[in-house]
Amino acid sequence: MTDQPNASNPTKPSSLGRAFQQIGSLTAISRIVGFMRDIAFASFLGAGPAADAFLVALKLPNMFRRLSAEGAMTNALLPSFAKIRETDGRDAALRLASEAQIFLIIVLFAIVVLAEIFMPEVIALLAPGFTATPDRLAAAVDLARVTMPYLPMISVVALWGAIANAHDRFMAAAAAPILANLCFISGAISIPILAADLGMFKALPIAIGLLVAGFCQLLFLFFVLRRLSAVPKLQWPRLSNAGKHMWRKFLPAALGAGGMQLNLLVDLILASMLPVGAISWLYYADRVAQLPLGIVGIALGTALLPRLSAAEASGQKEEITQTLDEAIIFGGFFVVPAVIALILLAGPIIEGLFAYGAFSIDDAVMAAMALSAYALGLPGFVMVKILQPAFYAAGQPGTVLKISIMTVVINITASLVMMPIFGHVGLALATSLSGLIAAITMAILLRRRGRLGGGWLGMVGRIFLASLVMAMLLLAMVWLAGGIRQFLPTAGWLAFLVAVGGGGFLFAAWCFRAIPAGFVRRLGNRKT
Repeated sequence: MTDQPNASNPTKPSSLGRAFQQIGSLTAISRIVGFMRDIAFASFLGAGPAADAFLVALKLPNMFRRLSAEGAMTNALLPSFAKIRETDGRDAALRLASEAQIFLIIVLFAIVVLAEIFMPEVIALLAPGFTATPDRLAAAVDLARVTMPYLPMISVVALWGAIANAHDRFMAAAAAPILANLCFISGAISIPILAADLGMFKALPIAIGLLVAGFCQLLFLFFVLRRLSAVPKLQWPRLSNAGKHMWRKFLPAALGAGGMQLNLLVDLILASMLPVGAISWLYYADRVAQLPLGIVGIALGTALLPRLSAAEASGQKEEITQTLDEAIIFGGFFVVPAVIALILLAGPIIEGLFAYGAFSIDDAVMAAMALSAYALGLPGFVMVKILQPAFYAAGQPGTVLKISIMTVVINITASLVMMPIFGHVGLALATSLSGLIAAITMAILLRRRGRLGGGWLGMVGRIFLASLVMAMLLLAMVWLAGGIRQFLPTAGWLAFLVAVGGGGFLFAAWCFRAIPAGFVRRLGNRKT
């Protein structure tokens, strides 16, 4: 097959601003639909033993997915794909993607088979606290056996999404999770009809919905890549020199991603030893904290990787520095006020979103405490999502691995120290601490290597001042207007506070000249 210039053969990455708008808007829609999914989860499952069992079962395929494909494969494939397309043409790059796909399928199929056989032992390792309640352990084992085949499907989805991103089809990869969330919601709302009498196993319709979600995402991205003539071929396994180079990047990238997964695994193990509901409280708090991280951090990180990879391939060091500085400013404009709002409004947020049906007010209080703790680490996690692509683009996944190992040690140590004192909140605090330290470390290293400037510091400082004004306004509203809360539902009171706080922040940001005016437009119009 020859190169096809008419079939989307881009030689330059799309602008960061336009890519962020595409990914961020669809990610926002996906997160909103995801909240609808979590509201359905909370309403029908609550935060009891059945919910804990399902969340443990869901953790296993998600953990392997992030380890094998969603992070490591994307970070290893995209720079190699961009470099080979630049030097050897599009067909050679697609052959590399086909190699990656067949090896991924073979390895993940083997993992699924082994996991299905040894699932009781795996669940006992993931949640040792479940061994004290055999019915909860049995439910987690059976549900995990249903959800495990999701792993190869969603991993191939992640690989195909990376190929779509390499062709500047950011919206396609960002839209796929919306389909998954709709399938989850369908499974959740069918619980009263199909599984009302299943007790600990009443999450079974959601587990089946997970498999349907994987198939729907595969089908959607297949048609996207077919239009681009970019569907990887199913071929006999072979390893070219380019493939060997990519796998050399993949292994440290997978181990680096494994650091975060090990942190989550430690949290799960420790949370299983806490009172029933702790796993669910942490889950719902994390889901809310993931909103700004997903819309801002992950969207920027996804848009940055192909852009930085192309800049590294062409030796444009100044472009890398300027792009990172601008990304941090833009990320800070959204994340800094979001952090303060999540801390101050954690209670109304959790209560307004999830305190329905089986999810009690006491559950909401516990989840809100965890949300405040997770919010403290959001600047660090967003910064990591922005800075991490710079290391992968430069072919330095080993640096990310070393930082990942460091954060694992910090998280485990802090968790063991804080959990006896603060319970489930201590686990969230330890996670936030490890994220902040990882971000600081990455920033220092990139600064030393001349990849990160300091122009963003002053702007982020002004954004922080505007956020403090917003915080004082919110506190004043809670004190002065607290009397009207009794006349409003929780969701209405929350909407009122968000409107007042958001308006106050924008006005203060305008006064402090902290609004990156024309930032997206400037990036969108820049020629690369």
